[in-house]
Amino acid sequence: MISADSRQVYRGMDIGTGKDLNEYEEIPYHLMDIVDAGTKYNIFEYQRDFEKAYKDIRERGCIPILCGGSGLYIEAATCGYSLPEVPADPELRAELEKESDEELIARLAALKPLHNSTDYDTRKRLIRALEIAIYEAEHPVRRTAYLPKNTYYIGTLVSREERNARIDRRLDARLEEGMVEEIRGLLNGTHPALIKNGISASACGDKDAGSKAIPAEDLIYYGLEYKFVTQYIIGELTYEQMRTALATAIHQFAKRQMTWFRGMERKGIRIHWTEV
Repeated sequence: MISADSRQVYRGMDIGTGKDLNEYEEIPYHLMDIVDAGTKYNIFEYQRDFEKAYKDIRERGCIPILCGGSGLYIEAATCGYSLPEVPADPELRAELEKESDEELIARLAALKPLHNSTDYDTRKRLIRALEIAIYEAEHPVRRTAYLPKNTYYIGTLVSREERNARIDRRLDARLEEGMVEEIRGLLNGTHPALIKNGISASACGDKDAGSKAIPAEDLIYYGLEYKFVTQYIIGELTYEQMRTALATAIHQFAKRQMTWFRGMERKGIRIHWTEV
């Protein structure tokens, strides 16, 4: 199995990203827990790491199963795009900082109509997404040989009402499992596993726990659960406001995922849909 989830790559971000940790000893997973929370992992790095994992699995005579997640990551892994690593452009960023969020979103939509809308979550994400889109417009992508052949796409199909109901049940389950505590641990520098077991960092002799804390703006950058729960923890939202806003945001995200996959179909990719 190869994860195509853009946030399950981060260590310590477990409940909020829906990792089924109890299943991974039985079924080996690739591209999960490979970078530290607080860092920024991009599509270029994912494609590079996917190609390594894919080659390793094939050389062992096994069949890779890509599971997830992010439509952008799935396309990058399977559709033959050679994605360059986009360097930071301080001059462009300074220029973009002068524009409003609405102006930036309009520019991004003009360049990439189906761009992942989670990039609108924070201004920092929005500017970076536009920086990448402008670079890609000036440097067209190329095909690369290091990609799987004869990909068989399978998608799960469910009504909007049932999908939203499942999202709500899953969200409530994650909150009950300790998602708030997990994210609070990332914010204050204690490991989520320590909180889960009721052990403080100081009890383990960790005097430098504070130095491991992840700034709130960095967690908000990850979007969805990490955005809204962080805003609740730092006092910007009440619990009910957080729960309502987060459920709505996940509903919207799921709808955008379906829009992305329909876009893949319009490009000629056949997805075999199965009702669940």
